[in-house]
Formats: sequence, structure tokens, C-alpha cells
Amino acid sequence: MNEFDMERVRSADPATGLRAVGALHRLAERVEVEHVAKARAAGWSWEDIGDALGVTRQSVHAKHGKRERNV
Repeated sequence: MNEFDMERVRSADPATGLRAVGALHRLAERVEVEHVAKARAAGWSWEDIGDALGVTRQSVHAKHGKRERNV
């Protein structure tokens, strides 16, 4: 995992700040994918995962269900 640079967040340059936001989104997506897969392997329902993420089971299934079917 890359070390997060807080100086980028505080930068007065919007381009630098927006690149930091993009990096955070990509990191969050990777962490979510990994932990959704672990939860499914442990027998969690889509509803349990949606509750943990603060979203509906339908939305989490729509986002990650296709990935599970391709494994």
C-alpha cells in the first residue's frame, strides 16, 4: 500500500488536490473489492454486505455480483 501524502490534500493547486482525490477513490475501490470477496467467501449475504457498506443489497450485488460469477 502506498503511503498517503497529506501535503497533497492541503495543496493550493486544485489539480494536485484532485489527483489526491482520484487516488483515494481508487484505493477505496480496491479495499472494497477485496473485502466484499472475503465477506462472500465467509458466507455473508448481499444484505449483510450492503448493511456494512451503508448501501442497499441490490446496489452492492449489482456492483460486485458480476465479479463473483466470473470467478
